[in-house]
Amino acid sequence: MSNAMYNKMWHQTQEALGALLDKEPQKMIEPQRNQVFIFQTLATFYVKYVQIFRNLENVYDQFVHPQKRILIRKVLDGVMGRILELKNEMVELELTEFHYFDDILQDLKLAPQQLDIPIPKYFLKEKLEVIKGREKILAQILADSGIDTSDMKYPVKSIPFDEAVKLIQIAERARQGRLRALFMKQIYLQEYRAKQSKMLGKKVTDTWAAALRIQKVWRRFHQRKETEKLREEEMIFLGMNPPPLFNEVSATVIQAEKVDRLRNEVQIKHEEDYREALVTIKNDLKLIEGVDIKENLQDQIRHWFIECRNLTGTFPDYPDVEEGGSAIIFSDKTIQQEEDEKWKMSPSLFLPAMKEGCNAYKEIWMKKDESWNFSQDYDPELIKEEKRKELQSEIRIQVDELMRQELKNLKLAVDRERERPVKAGKKKDKKGKKGKKKEKKAKKDKDLTADRTIESLYKELVEEGLLIQALKVNLSDYIGEYSYLGTTLRQVSIEPMPSLLDVRQLITLYGIWPLGSAAVHEKAPLVKSLLLAGPSGVGKKMLVHAICTETGANLFNLSSSNIAGKYPGKNGLQMMLHAVFKVARQLQPSVVWIEDTEKTFYKKVPNAEKMNEPKRLKKHLPQILKLLKPDDRILIVGTTRRPFDAELQSFCKVYQKIILVPRPDYASRYVLWKQIIERNGGVLTSALNVSCLAKVTDGFTQGHIVEVVKGVLTDQRIRRQIHKPLTAVEFITAITSMNPVYKEEEESFKNWYAKTPLGKKRALAITGGSTEKAKDKGKRK
Repeated sequence: MSNAMYNKMWHQTQEALGALLDKEPQKMIEPQRNQVFIFQTLATFYVKYVQIFRNLENVYDQFVHPQKRILIRKVLDGVMGRILELKNEMVELELTEFHYFDDILQDLKLAPQQLDIPIPKYFLKEKLEVIKGREKILAQILADSGIDTSDMKYPVKSIPFDEAVKLIQIAERARQGRLRALFMKQIYLQEYRAKQSKMLGKKVTDTWAAALRIQKVWRRFHQRKETEKLREEEMIFLGMNPPPLFNEVSATVIQAEKVDRLRNEVQIKHEEDYREALVTIKNDLKLIEGVDIKENLQDQIRHWFIECRNLTGTFPDYPDVEEGGSAIIFSDKTIQQEEDEKWKMSPSLFLPAMKEGCNAYKEIWMKKDESWNFSQDYDPELIKEEKRKELQSEIRIQVDELMRQELKNLKLAVDRERERPVKAGKKKDKKGKKGKKKEKKAKKDKDLTADRTIESLYKELVEEGLLIQALKVNLSDYIGEYSYLGTTLRQVSIEPMPSLLDVRQLITLYGIWPLGSAAVHEKAPLVKSLLLAGPSGVGKKMLVHAICTETGANLFNLSSSNIAGKYPGKNGLQMMLHAVFKVARQLQPSVVWIEDTEKTFYKKVPNAEKMNEPKRLKKHLPQILKLLKPDDRILIVGTTRRPFDAELQSFCKVYQKIILVPRPDYASRYVLWKQIIERNGGVLTSALNVSCLAKVTDGFTQGHIVEVVKGVLTDQRIRRQIHKPLTAVEFITAITSMNPVYKEEEESFKNWYAKTPLGKKRALAITGGSTEKAKDKGKRK
């Protein structure tokens, strides 16, 4: 897509955002009692903001103009924050983490895929060098410590010498046997041909009959091939089968990737040029216009002196630096500014920023002629305007000092006034304030490692195995399908199980977005902790690693099994937590992962685990959560496959958001089988009935499917696919030895979730116990 097309997309998106910002306050102010109507309103805004975000994120990634990118980034952060605010409103209204927008998507003529929330590419692009540097340091520390995990994926199993000789002998005998069999076959065929020719002798066969037989065989063969070809074409036309070379990378894609790399280089160069221009243009302005600005300011202030004396008979008092100096004299509040002040009553913390961005777009870029700027480099005139204001503020401070002295001299010369002494009360107040500040600082927790560098703490945590290397897993690798019947089921009072893509969206909203953007994390509804609960094999661990991969976050492992025996005693535990969260803050974003987190909150510790002290962190986790501030981009993530073993009250007190991760439904299993087979070198043909495979494997998880596919698709089996295509039976035979997740286990998770705070509220709302309260809540919102 050309730059003009992206410019057009930007203008259209900004217009859509402007219309939405004008419409939203009106809708939100209207009093409503109908809970369904309130949710429909919130959901419609949510869906529209998601579309705007998708377009803006695309535009931001493709633009090379540095000043446009700054504005778009500001709006982008605002839109992200507003989406999170609307999500929070919907959760409080519907009392569930999962929402379904089937009706709204139909009304807006959107596909469910368009509701997928992308992860901004700038999360990683802007700190790529930092992440790479950190990975190198981590790998080096692991290598030096002798715990390098790079070769642990494919361990080489050593075997005794005698067994190795025996294996080679068996293989050699098999090879010789195959050659002997081939040789004997050739001899047999020679003898058979000789025998046939002897029997026939010189007897002349009917050539017409022979020709007819050959024709029949050929026509049958040709027709079969033609029919197969027509059927394949029909299936491709209907969209049932992919077109030929569908999975192969085309030349267009390769070219697009090359253009993308070049665009990134241009973006970096334009950013550098822009930063240099900020300095050079300011210096030029200082030389050229600095003297004029100073003289104009002095003339304005002198004129103010004279006006005040003419009106009041005395010279005025000069405003203090804290009040803004002479700037306060000439600042007049406009009607627009008063309107902006009233707007602070809005519950959203992101609407003002978005409005400001839209106003800047309208004033600067909406009708700007850019025909001269083909390369989309920085606009020097805009920098001059910005730096002129900055320069004026700096010069004003110098002028204020001069004019204060001049005013004193005037007062002495004209009014014969003496300099008034500074009131003692003010000094006392200042001292009092300083004293309070010192008291506040003293109240803060002591730094237990004040004498140590972050680098040394980082190294210690790596060597102790508390700071680990996250696996390179993207969130897009968490494969699944949408729930297409969510709204329909809720209309008939059936609570649907969430789909895998619903889970994926929550991970983006609660984990990836706030960790990736500091601006969003500081103002959006704060999520400090997240619990992923679900049966074994549904991808909980993978989601934790995906959060780290997508945001470039550090991964700390505070699982009970991992901290067992490390930093013993009360003081040791305090030191460990201090070191972990000190490094996590300094090198944020960070994820603190607690695997099998139910062990930390055991109702009763099993005898076999008493030695490991699994409940070491139970009392400390609530305290840690209280200490986490909005500017600390740290997320505590717990994963559990047995949440029922935990003491519910303290468990739910620590984990702010609880996400139930289900086993895959039919649609997700169908997509999983197809993609995992293809990713492991398998070829999908008509001989492999994926639909049947997905139906038969009801109850099996992603972990089961991956294990089976890897077991079946050996190197030898992949090579034989040309002659012997894959069939469903091969995979079904391999999966029969595994235990699926039975409905009883899934029900136990649902029953447990119904006992959590949000689960209780939802159950009451469904049965009508707190419907009115929920409505009132929505009304107040």
